[in-house]
Order: sequence, then C-alpha cells, then structure tokens
Amino acid sequence: METKMETPKKTSKAKTIISAIIFIGVIWYFFGGGMDKQVAKDMQKIENQVALDAEQQYEIAKNGGDKMQTYVQASLVAAAYLQAKDEVNYNKWKAIEKEDAKNAGIPTE
Repeated sequence: METKMETPKKTSKAKTIISAIIFIGVIWYFFGGGMDKQVAKDMQKIENQVALDAEQQYEIAKNGGDKMQTYVQASLVAAAYLQAKDEVNYNKWKAIEKEDAKNAGIPTE
C-alpha cells in the first residue's frame, strides 16, 4: 500500500517541477529578451516589405510615363530603404532618385 501512495507524490512532484520549468521559460521569454527579439525581427520583415511595395509602386509610376511622379516614387523608395536601415539599397535608390530628378527637370546638387 505504501507503493501506491508514493506514486501520486512522485507524480505531483514531477508536475510541480515541470510547471516551474515552464513558468521560468515563459518569464524569460517575455522579460528576458525573447519577445523583444521576435518583435524586432517582425518589424524588420515589415520594413523590408514596405520597401518592396514602394519599388512596385515606382514601377507602376514609371510605366505611367509621368516623370515627376516617377521622381517622387523614387524618393519614397529611398525613404523606405532608409527606414529599413538597408544602406546598400538606400544608396542605389538615391542614385535612381537623382537621375529621375534630372529627367523631370528638377535641379540637383
């Protein structure tokens, strides 16, 4: 009969230990940086998608033939890459913006 009574205590002790481990894991995730890292990763994905959407809008404006609108959209693409902290694409689109400004008759430095 002692064996039967010890089993529930062992099970209860195991449940307590597992619950404590899960609780510590949850606390670490939310307060130890896990959540912050996930949010930062998600924000970067969103910023990259915004930049890609801006590129598609640029292509639509360019296909429309309005040089001023093409220049404005190039500026927006450059700004989107700046927001995404993508220096390579930012510099690429600043050069495109400068060329489109020239094509639209806007003086550049």
